Amino acid sequence: MNAGLDANFVKRFGSGFEIQIDSLQTRGEANVTVLFGPSGAGKTTVLRCLAGLERPEKGRISFNDRVLSDTAAKLFLPACKRRIGFVPQQYALFPHLSVEQNISYGLKILPSKEKSSRIKEMLKWLALVGLEKRLPNELSGGQQQRVALGRAVAPRPQLLLLDEPLGALDSPTRLRLRSELRILLKETNTPALLVTHDRTDALALGDNLVIMNSGRIAQHGRVMDVFSRPANLAVAEIVAMETVLPGRVLERGELVTVVIGKQVIRALDKGLAAKVSDVFVCIRAEDVILIKGDPVRGSARNCLSAVVGIIAQEGQMMSIHLDCGFGLRAFLTRQACEELTLRTGDHVQALIKAPHVHLIPRLPE
Repeated sequence: MNAGLDANFVKRFGSGFEIQIDSLQTRGEANVTVLFGPSGAGKTTVLRCLAGLERPEKGRISFNDRVLSDTAAKLFLPACKRRIGFVPQQYALFPHLSVEQNISYGLKILPSKEKSSRIKEMLKWLALVGLEKRLPNELSGGQQQRVALGRAVAPRPQLLLLDEPLGALDSPTRLRLRSELRILLKETNTPALLVTHDRTDALALGDNLVIMNSGRIAQHGRVMDVFSRPANLAVAEIVAMETVLPGRVLERGELVTVVIGKQVIRALDKGLAAKVSDVFVCIRAEDVILIKGDPVRGSARNCLSAVVGIIAQEGQMMSIHLDCGFGLRAFLTRQACEELTLRTGDHVQALIKAPHVHLIPRLPE
């Protein structure tokens, strides 16, 4: 038995836009797969097709070898028979029903005693005890999120779908609930697909990452692998790779030597095809280490002399713009900036380990 989701389908719209999903697969219990990409990429529509709220024009969707949709066989299970929990954007709680009634909505077929036990279990698990009789408009954003999650999880679905679960929250609440949601998802022991276009949410919540762009899957893999090693320039832009520069391969060996303008940098990139000579050099800002003082040399480490440019706060980190013969970004904590006494115009050394330099093939100009 091939446990997990296996989806290959096409969904078309009257506007001419087409979503074509080739081999969307999940494997393993309790794994969270993030659908990540810009607005309009088709992420929400994918969830709706999986949930049975949209009907694909072509293809097949199965979960744990149970066929949910197959256009060739003219089979389409309605949403109520799929055993899939769905938490839409804005949570979509029933405004006239209490917390308790919202959670119990999908439990109508259960015997009264079991239904009551399940509701109590959800209320305790989601820290909603004491709020049972409140209406949605009497709850905070975080409480509404937990109610929506409880309503989706209470029927014990085989798969859980969440569409921008943190999107309706203000920044402080969003920050607080990221870790809480990750814990809740793991505690359900249910595989989940989660849609977001926020990089921090994807990193905090996901085990696996599926990049979507213009209705297609552009790349998939472990979260950090995809964010650190984008397959092409489009994915590098989607995952907000801070430094992406054109370069040319000079030499190959244990390390790949690349020239960027007049500067040389070395990468450990075994996946680069031998015939490729024109590349994009990709470096994540968090992989750049800054020091003051004498250069540090090492066979697997780049040491670049740089001048500090703009220093700006970006989220919880400080973003440092550097000029080292090419533009480079670095992220430091506020404490690290203070310890280095960094100021605009300072001369520093930028250290980048060769394995943290990723190369993408580039068409020659």
